Amino acid sequence: MVVTQHRTLADRVRADFPILTQEVNERPLVYLDNAATSQKPIAVLDALRHYYECDNANVHRGVHTLSARATDAYEAAREKVARFVNAASSQEIVYTRNASEAINLVAYSWGLNTLTAGDEVILTVMEHHSNLVPWQLVAQKTGAVLKFVELGETQGFDLDQYRRLLSEKTKLVSVVHASNTLGCVNPVQEIARLAHEVGAKVLIDACQSVPHMPIDVQEIDCDWLVASGHKMCAPTGIGFLYGKLHVLRSMPPFLGGGEMIADVFLDHSTYADVPHKFEAGTPAIAEAIALGAAADYLSELGMENIYAYEKQLTSYLFEQLNQIPEVKVYGPQPNADGSGRTALASFTCGNVHPHDLSTILDRAGVAIRAGHHCTQPLHRALGAQSTARASLYFYNTREEIDVFIAALKEAIDFFGDIFGA
Repeated sequence: MVVTQHRTLADRVRADFPILTQEVNERPLVYLDNAATSQKPIAVLDALRHYYECDNANVHRGVHTLSARATDAYEAAREKVARFVNAASSQEIVYTRNASEAINLVAYSWGLNTLTAGDEVILTVMEHHSNLVPWQLVAQKTGAVLKFVELGETQGFDLDQYRRLLSEKTKLVSVVHASNTLGCVNPVQEIARLAHEVGAKVLIDACQSVPHMPIDVQEIDCDWLVASGHKMCAPTGIGFLYGKLHVLRSMPPFLGGGEMIADVFLDHSTYADVPHKFEAGTPAIAEAIALGAAADYLSELGMENIYAYEKQLTSYLFEQLNQIPEVKVYGPQPNADGSGRTALASFTCGNVHPHDLSTILDRAGVAIRAGHHCTQPLHRALGAQSTARASLYFYNTREEIDVFIAALKEAIDFFGDIFGA
């Protein structure tokens, strides 16, 4: 089923998210900070509660009933995540605390052991700090050279410049799929194809795409892909790394300890097969099980339905923002049907500081983000110290966008009267 009416999906799911019925400053909560973290449905909260109430035990380490049930649920969740992104095997899914840890895993396990002086790593100026800082540290240790794809004319990925940067020296291309600031959706399948032509590996930061659109890692043909659970209706403290099986098996362990070993002697150890080789110590068991519940929840709704509905929200959001003269939105404009970007808008309003704007909107019950969104180099390239950001998810409605727009206009008028902004 494809959603055709703008409120169909939101009406269907609102009751699943109790927090959305709360009030802020005696006004109904309008939560538009979904790019930072999503709200959690009852099904996910129930999965957490069920584990601790019914199955609380360590995994892979006991033969008693509780441990067996916990292990089964933990590994079943891995299977669910693998199906969610169409991995070829659940062994290609490594649990991590978040996407940042997943990128660091690749950087320290693969990067430090593969890159040498003069090797080149291609990133973009729009990367989240989590996909910049680890590679800076690796480059400092190995002598590798970081190169950056700049913004194109519409403030999206410059594919022509990317082609010019690629060479036989390129060993890695690590790029964001959908920018958390610009909202642009980068052509990751073409990016991967071109990188592989020169023998480079490809890592995709999919934190802002996995929750919002269908993702097929085999179709993209990336070597690694990372995502954070908390942005896709799962708890905090859990994320995952997808990696091609042969690539993961070629990588040495990232952390040492229990769980990731085969045999331990006083002077050496042998290691378990993937994914356990990269999961040292007692894992976030409840959170992983709840991640599986989140994947189930989103799959039952249908990622195609979520994407179709969010395109409608995107089109309406930009239609309204574009009618406010003081608002400057960054990133490409959506197509007429709302496609071409994700359902978020980063913007400025003349001389009004985004933090002041966010504070005023909060008093009206509207939660948005203000700051550099962990993309300081991008903000410098845009000539903006910080931006305000409204980001939507499938449980948001057009009516909530109307509330946001009305509060935004009132805030602009207020600061205009006070400061002449």
